[in-house]
Amino acid sequence: MPLSLEEYRVAQMYMVAKMQQYNTTGKEGVEVLENRPFEDLQLGKGMYTRKVYHLQSKIPGWLASFTPPNALLLEEEAWNDFPNCKAVLKCPYFPRFKLTVDTVHVADRGFSSNVHKLDDASLAIRKVEMVDIGSDATDYWSYMIGGPSVDLRTLISKKTGRGLLSAGWQDTCTPVMTAYKLVTVDAPYWGFGYQLEQAILGAERALFLESHKHCFAWIDEWSELSVEDVRQLELETDEKLKEAFREQAKTLNGHNKKIAC
Repeated sequence: MPLSLEEYRVAQMYMVAKMQQYNTTGKEGVEVLENRPFEDLQLGKGMYTRKVYHLQSKIPGWLASFTPPNALLLEEEAWNDFPNCKAVLKCPYFPRFKLTVDTVHVADRGFSSNVHKLDDASLAIRKVEMVDIGSDATDYWSYMIGGPSVDLRTLISKKTGRGLLSAGWQDTCTPVMTAYKLVTVDAPYWGFGYQLEQAILGAERALFLESHKHCFAWIDEWSELSVEDVRQLELETDEKLKEAFREQAKTLNGHNKKIAC
């Protein structure tokens, strides 16, 4: 990312709030259940969030052929002790499924070899992939993730003068930092577990790419904000998302009453 660690912290918070609002309709999107400070001996001290992702329309066709629409309802717990963050996602419909994302943010150009301090056995099976926000590559999951389209090869910030991320921008850009994400997925289901794991990994990769593109694309919107400013925006967005789901629940209840009559 062409940002300092301090800038990225604000950018990431701003992006999450805006993307959640963009993708939430009341029928689908993100429902925030908890957003509060935490302190833990192992996980550190920061902000804890608990969310539910309603992703009915984003379920792949092969999975929809034998599961109900709510099969892609995901429950997430996250502990953000910046520059470290841990997120755990589970799916009630597939109770043995678990996805863990451990993130370490470092002010470097992406060449640190083991920021997660894995042992030799884990390093032997680890697969490393570089996700370049300057890339214009898209796939099924890029489309399904949603959000406005952006091409950082042609975008330039009016306030900072940064942008035009052509090939090799990571080698010369200043400031620069990297989000190292360790993704561990387990779907121990005979017959389709591997396919489910690959689908989830594809979705996570697209999410990482699209969300971090927007972190930078919206730099002129957040560059003058503080962490406290964005925290307030975050709380206001949480209330808007809750209200969207409350209104949808009222609509459904009213519809059910009419049917009962």
